[in-house]
Amino acid sequence: MKRIWRLIKETFSEWQFNQVSLLASSLAYYTVFSLAPLMILVIMIVGVIFGEAAAEGELVGQLQEIVGEEGAQILETAIANLRQDTTGGPLRLVVSLGFFAFGASGVFAQIQTALDKIWEVKPEPRRQLLHFLRKRLLTFAMVLVIAFLLLVSLVANTVLVAVINTLRDIIPALSYLWRALSFVVSFGMITLLFTAMYTILPDAKVRWQDAIVGASLTTALFMLGQSLFSLFLSQTNFGSAYGVAGSFVILITWIYYAAHILFVGAEFTKVYARQHGFPIVPEEYAVSTSSSNLENQDTANQPKNRSSKTRRKKIR
Repeated sequence: MKRIWRLIKETFSEWQFNQVSLLASSLAYYTVFSLAPLMILVIMIVGVIFGEAAAEGELVGQLQEIVGEEGAQILETAIANLRQDTTGGPLRLVVSLGFFAFGASGVFAQIQTALDKIWEVKPEPRRQLLHFLRKRLLTFAMVLVIAFLLLVSLVANTVLVAVINTLRDIIPALSYLWRALSFVVSFGMITLLFTAMYTILPDAKVRWQDAIVGASLTTALFMLGQSLFSLFLSQTNFGSAYGVAGSFVILITWIYYAAHILFVGAEFTKVYARQHGFPIVPEEYAVSTSSSNLENQDTANQPKNRSSKTRRKKIR
């Protein structure tokens, strides 16, 4: 019990120290501009197998469960408007895809920067170009990860619906089983997504075991917030209080909450890994920004500086 309390206490201290609220606000701002291009890329990738209409329907349906019909309507309209830019010839298609890729990568680049700050690492200054190229490559990889998870979700839902519809007349209680299996699939997919973010994006080494624990907590808070947010929207007129901007306010409020939960999970992962003897450390091309590590480096360099001064005095 003491260990759990210490884990919660240290996570809260790290949350305060790193000003997670400001990081979440910044990520929410980037996400507003990156979400529609990201969704278009995911729809195009998954649409190769299932068709773009099915992919878009699944994605919009999941968004409606999170932010309600009004919030999802904004994204659906943005997707429809942006997809018009992909028609009109090969050159226009290539330019549009480049714009979508650059726009979608912005949100993951911001997540990477924030996770580096939380985990107290940064790339070496002399390797900034390499770091920039790596960051963009990883952000594109995350687009593929999201597309893969959506594809798996589509397949799983299709199979489950077929099985439930076949056996429903035989076993009436299967409707409850369907809800349970749907929850398990959703929880697993979101956990894998958060785990990928924690292990792939930052310039740090973190064990998969620790990342999964942190991602599981993040997913639990994410899905709890999703349920409470949906309940709140169904019981209040939160969006109508802001007039025509109500849908946008609903959307950005949820994005801010999700970003906050993502970074709280990162703080928890950091403390959890440290308490279990496997602290998060920088990659080979990165350095630590922790104040304790910097002090140790200064202390280690002091004897060298003194010895060099002594040698210069002897030479004189």
